[in-house]
Amino acid sequence: MSKKQILQTEKSIALVKDFFSKNLCNSLNLYPISSPMIVNEGTGINDDLNGVERAVSFPVKFLNNDRGVVVHSLAKWKRIRLEELGLDVHEGILTDMRALRPDEDSSPIHSIYVDQWDWELKIEDKDRNLAFLKSIVRKLYQVLLETEEQVWKELKIERILPESISFIHSEQLLQRYPTLSPKDREHAIAKEYGAVFILGIGHKLSNGEQHDSRASDYDDWSTETEGGYKGLNGDLLVWDPILNRSLELSSMGIRVNKEVLLKQLEITQSLEKKNLLYHSMLLQDKLPLCIGGGLGQSRICMFLLRKRHIGEVQASLWPQDVRIEAEKQGINLL
Repeated sequence: MSKKQILQTEKSIALVKDFFSKNLCNSLNLYPISSPMIVNEGTGINDDLNGVERAVSFPVKFLNNDRGVVVHSLAKWKRIRLEELGLDVHEGILTDMRALRPDEDSSPIHSIYVDQWDWELKIEDKDRNLAFLKSIVRKLYQVLLETEEQVWKELKIERILPESISFIHSEQLLQRYPTLSPKDREHAIAKEYGAVFILGIGHKLSNGEQHDSRASDYDDWSTETEGGYKGLNGDLLVWDPILNRSLELSSMGIRVNKEVLLKQLEITQSLEKKNLLYHSMLLQDKLPLCIGGGLGQSRICMFLLRKRHIGEVQASLWPQDVRIEAEKQGINLL
């Protein structure tokens, strides 16, 4: 790739990020705010993600025996920040998050460096339902559609997204493709619909397995909804014809209230967490009800710009064999 092509890619990345973030704020009534890359260890503020990933931890001189950890994402921090800012119902925040996930695989869609739009919206108790969740997903998807339209106007990259997003519950997905693995079920349904939101991720399905794991203390994956299905959260996937696979662009959900937090801590046998700072604040009604999630900046860029590797739209650390293979395929990793 020539220097001119690399510079054009950088300009295109800026186009996508600027347009998407501004329109997301307008659509969801969000205020852009600053956010930390480091939080105190042992407070429960850093996300557990799937509950097994290690955080980057290091000693900090002025913390005495405590350590700092690089964030995985900001789901819990954002909820605390909503309270500190005193926002009204249906007002929220958007952060330009940077994180490190050292246990992440290196692949065309994965990197140990994570750049993400982390957003959080204050809600009321009456909003804690499936209809409200779907309404927010549709707003997010509309912003993605508008960004794709802008990319077509300025860069003439063909539009491929369907006009509307489809919804399916993870249990329904299992029943449709009972012989496939969860990941292959995602590929199949994303190829069929083009864009789909898979509801209810984190609880056990009828086969005794989870579609995917979720930590117990931010998304609500255990509340029963319509038809006896569980979960007020999910993942937004699109079909990527360049990679010939599904691509997850967002994980989001209605956050736990104090009753759901205790239930999910019990399910995951982690009730000891209730004494941590974040958890105790929630249990004492010191945090607002909210909905939120993360949107992968680099994944959205690689999808809309039709790139073959996430390393074409972000600068990260790559194994030597990945770099060699990329060079063979004519892929320039930043």
